[in-house]
Amino acid sequence: MSDKPVEEGKQQTAEQQRAEQAYESVSTQGEPVEGELETNDQNAAEQSDEDEVAKLKAALEEKEEELLRVHADMENLRRRAEKDIQSARKFALERFVEALLPVVDSLELGIDAASKEGATLEKIREGDEITLKMLIQTLEKHGVKSVDPMGEKFNPDQHQAMSVQPHEGDPDHVIGVMQKGYLLNERVVRPALVVVSKS
Repeated sequence: MSDKPVEEGKQQTAEQQRAEQAYESVSTQGEPVEGELETNDQNAAEQSDEDEVAKLKAALEEKEEELLRVHADMENLRRRAEKDIQSARKFALERFVEALLPVVDSLELGIDAASKEGATLEKIREGDEITLKMLIQTLEKHGVKSVDPMGEKFNPDQHQAMSVQPHEGDPDHVIGVMQKGYLLNERVVRPALVVVSKS
């Protein structure tokens, strides 16, 4: 009996074993081990956390810059408002003064004319009336109105009673004005000094 078939069987068995080992080696290399899977998951989670932190940092920096810009704008606005208020206080009467200057000019001309030869009382009076009219128009243009309440019902908000006198007419009415009152934009600057009737 020949040993050849036995040797061939052994060779086949050895070759099969080598082939199986090679296959197992290749298959185990292609499949990650359980520990490797956990490491890969941790790496992915860490990368995701780092990306999230980077996004949050960028958003925070953007909001901080925005806040600084808003703060700077508010500071500029506050400074501008302070400057405007100071200018308003300083030059609040500028337009009123400009409007009064022609009245001053008219008074000076009247005084100058009165000192010249040939000046009559009638001309001086005429000049004074023109100047007074200019002054009243200027005051009215700036919200000043006179209060001349002759014959009106006594109003304690705008009138100040200097005396009370018996009168045939209705009681509590103004029967004499000693001094006109004045309003500035409907607010009393000076009450009218009046004489009031009583029954």
